Amino acid sequence: MIRTEELLLNVGPQHPSTHGVFRIVVKLDGEVITEATPVMGYLHRGTEKIAENLNFTQIIPYTDRMDYVSAMTNNYVLVHAVETMMGLEVPLRAEFLRLIVMELQRVASHLVWWGTYLLDIGAMSPFLYAFRDREIIIDLFNELCGARLTYNYMRVGGVKWDAPPGWMDKVRDFIPYMEKKLEEYDKLVSGNEIFLARIKGIGKYDAATAIDYGLSGANLRCTGVDWDLRKAEPYSLYSQFEFDVPLGQNGDCYDRYRIRLEEIRQSLRILKQAVPQFPEDGETMGKVPRVIRPPAGETYVRIESPRGEIGCHIVSKGKAEPYRLKFRRPSFVNLQILPKLLVGETMTNLITILGGVDIVVGEVDC
Repeated sequence: MIRTEELLLNVGPQHPSTHGVFRIVVKLDGEVITEATPVMGYLHRGTEKIAENLNFTQIIPYTDRMDYVSAMTNNYVLVHAVETMMGLEVPLRAEFLRLIVMELQRVASHLVWWGTYLLDIGAMSPFLYAFRDREIIIDLFNELCGARLTYNYMRVGGVKWDAPPGWMDKVRDFIPYMEKKLEEYDKLVSGNEIFLARIKGIGKYDAATAIDYGLSGANLRCTGVDWDLRKAEPYSLYSQFEFDVPLGQNGDCYDRYRIRLEEIRQSLRILKQAVPQFPEDGETMGKVPRVIRPPAGETYVRIESPRGEIGCHIVSKGKAEPYRLKFRRPSFVNLQILPKLLVGETMTNLITILGGVDIVVGEVDC
């Protein structure tokens, strides 16, 4: 047996595979990882504490920045929590707009993941294709709310802006375009021998482990656990639409890859049903008090973000500012399993596993 000197290696905080200011310290025996320690906090901004001095409308832009590739779903979980506390009714047209932008956001988020994941493990072209197609969604959002990344679009009781003329037609045209591109993605990557050798059987865990670690999203469903909050605890208008929840069997990086691609297809399936049903007219804001003051008490709501379960816990004293605000961030929770997955693996597989978990650093540090 060859004895090797133990090596302590920093991956990050500025490293291409960490997709932000995230650091993981690994101990190596040769090429094999013997210990892995995630280090968080490089992007910590104290969002939840800052919120205690803001009214609820002022908090919405902060939710954009928690997960900067899935801002629409973060907007929604906050306003949904406030609406639940106040018993507010959201106009149908506004609710349709919310659902449509959330599913477009899911597609855009998974495209970022697909492109950057393949870039991490050595494929350049898919990254360019993914960002080309995501750009169409970003342009739609820009036309809708004037922003490309942090949208500040949703409001307690509705949305800030109605869809401009012709916008829904562009969404309708995007659906068949993206369906065709997904087929091209599969032909280009999903059956590639080198790609399959890099990810099949890597980063495996079972359903019991996933549940013990509190995993959600594709990181849970890759083990075969059928849990998607759009189905399990329907919110918004999801109960009105038909779609499937993609599941895996092996709990490895390949299953997580297949699930996210299939989730894009299911989002397009939802959009295909929602666009024709979009109300021709109607209000985009419900009857909301000038100053939003939820009654004294507390509530917790949760929804299905592209990375898994995102929750919002609000404690109110009946004032315009929350007494306490806490977010359950899926990236923060999903991150906890990394040390277990990495010990015993090689450095090459570290990149494969880290990307497969799909972490957004802003959501980790909050």
